[in-house]
Amino acid sequence: MKRYWIGLLPASVVAILATALPASAQQSTQFQVTLTVQAECRLTSASDMAFGNTGVIQTAITSTSTIGVQCTNTTPYNIGLNAGSGAGATVAARRLTSGAGATITYELFRDASRSQQWGNTVGTDTLAGTGTGVVQTLTVYGRVPAQGTPAAGNYTDTVQVTVTY
Repeated sequence: MKRYWIGLLPASVVAILATALPASAQQSTQFQVTLTVQAECRLTSASDMAFGNTGVIQTAITSTSTIGVQCTNTTPYNIGLNAGSGAGATVAARRLTSGAGATITYELFRDASRSQQWGNTVGTDTLAGTGTGVVQTLTVYGRVPAQGTPAAGNYTDTVQVTVTY
């Protein structure tokens, strides 16, 4: 049989034990977490357009290219294409140019039926859209119309893509 001793502790011992024991009270507070998302658009890609190889340009030659654009969700945007770097080029008659300076006329369109010229005047001939937060891929439809064929060679042009939002 075990025996236990129960007794009273002096006040000084109780005071020492009380200060050595951790407190059991708690306090809490809060803080806010914030982020401001601003309207933004980015051009993520633009693939080259190749009309291939040809001899005499007796019939129209078509091709396509793609442009990737990523805008914040619900942000309206417009994609514009300039006339290109060919001498004398306009939005309606862009110019592929050879190293010797010869040119071939071509056109860029916003629609598959190739009836809406693609230019860079917002509200007139750009392609309007609304951002979804993910990359959207847009198709550029190109056509080299039948025309007199210049000298053999490689013909190139550079078109600037602009996103306005």
